[in-house]
Amino acid sequence: MKTGFLQFAPQFGNVDANNNKALSMIDNADAELLVLPELFNTGYHFISAEEVWDLAEEIPSGKTVKALCTIAQKKNIHIVAGIAEMADDNLYNSAVLVSPAGYLATYRKVHLFNEEKLWFQPGNKGFEVYDIGQCRIGIMICFDWFFPESARVLALQGADIICHPANLVLPYCQDSMLTRCLENKVYAITANRTGCEDRDGKRFNYTGKSQITAPDGSILYRAAPESDEVGIAEIDIAKARNKRANIYNDLFADRRVEYYHDLVNNKLLSNIKI
Repeated sequence: MKTGFLQFAPQFGNVDANNNKALSMIDNADAELLVLPELFNTGYHFISAEEVWDLAEEIPSGKTVKALCTIAQKKNIHIVAGIAEMADDNLYNSAVLVSPAGYLATYRKVHLFNEEKLWFQPGNKGFEVYDIGQCRIGIMICFDWFFPESARVLALQGADIICHPANLVLPYCQDSMLTRCLENKVYAITANRTGCEDRDGKRFNYTGKSQITAPDGSILYRAAPESDEVGIAEIDIAKARNKRANIYNDLFADRRVEYYHDLVNNKLLSNIKI
């Protein structure tokens, strides 16, 4: 299966230009699944809730999702892309999944980063896995990577590939995704943006280096830090469905869940012995 990402520098607030850029890159890509960056059509660095409301779209009726559905049908491809979503009276940092048949699903970012907490509501849909025929995919967005539970929950639900739209400014994610994939025996496609945004006296520098990571922790493709790039790698889904580390150890079967309940219930601090 050919999978990949789009990496580029969105222009803040210029939805039409960003959509056209992405559509052109998709049109020239030879892949069956593509992942686009977080908030690819708007840019990231909002400075007011009013800006977010002006640029956010309803899903699936907004023009960005409609455009993605059209190109997905034309190219016979599945696409995961990050956009700002308005739903009822709330705003979410979301990602959509579209297919050749149209819109399929929305994921809303669970772990909000930095000033995102000023504009967006935390995701309320949880982590879900979608069977797209050739494989099963899960979605997380950017800072979700920092919480190992995100990838683990998706893997336990059967995800073969974790689609990871991102606007990374911290320097550790790309290397950390090797561990996320290794400990869960899954593929991951991290689609990061490039460039910088300097607004309201604050500057965000994005790290690029979008990446496709394999279940053994190897890097199948890593983009440059600054270039526009479509990265494609051919993957073997069977490798994500074999959870064995050796003949004696299965990473999921060997889990001792009876000892993890305190972690889930946030009780570990009360168990400290002095």
